[in-house]
Amino acid sequence: MTVEQQPGQASAGLALELEDIHYAWPGGAAALRGCTLRLPGAGLWMLVGRNGSGKSSLLRLIAGLLTAQSGALRRSGRCALVFQNPDHQLLLPSCGSELLLAIDPQLAEAERRHRVDAALDLVGLTGLAERPIHGLSGGQKQRLSIAAALASEASLLLLDEPTALLDPDSQAEVLTLIRRLTQRPEPALSALWITHRLDELRHCDGAALMQDGRIGAWQPGCDLAGQLSAHRGCSGAALA
Repeated sequence: MTVEQQPGQASAGLALELEDIHYAWPGGAAALRGCTLRLPGAGLWMLVGRNGSGKSSLLRLIAGLLTAQSGALRRSGRCALVFQNPDHQLLLPSCGSELLLAIDPQLAEAERRHRVDAALDLVGLTGLAERPIHGLSGGQKQRLSIAAALASEASLLLLDEPTALLDPDSQAEVLTLIRRLTQRPEPALSALWITHRLDELRHCDGAALMQDGRIGAWQPGCDLAGQLSAHRGCSGAALA
């Protein structure tokens, strides 16, 4: 089967559709096995699963970093991937130069600078355009990565365990930020957030369990967190 990738062709009201996606690593190990996903519109949507369930492979495939062997992938608008470790994503020396990298170079210089300032304002880094990135805290770096995604005019954020390396205060800041951004009426923003932290599920608009390369049905995050906490072998705080 030929893989179909048609940005702008997701069904009305959906940000993303995957149908029967299969992906195996070059060595032959299967990561996604008939994976199907329909991402509703604007909001914060979370996938939870144990290590090796296929979560990160899924995000990289949606972002175009991997190509499925079969299935169909359709998304509406631009997507941007936010890595677990911002040091693997941030390339330039200052906050402003990093954001300029994500902005259309054909725009007038004044407009580009305005978009830099606006993106920094949105993530709580107002006035830090000239700040060297190496002087930022881990939480500030992650928020800068999110600002770069917003500056690129992405309508779908793909967040790969974005709080995994942060202290508790920074974890809460990033989660609150994404929640606020996805609740704005305009521009509409969808976020697909993968996690193994059960407490994070309580803050999303919907959650689904991923296991063995497949995704279950969407349900309230609190309900899924409670089910997984009660399941034998789960500590109640996170899935290993």
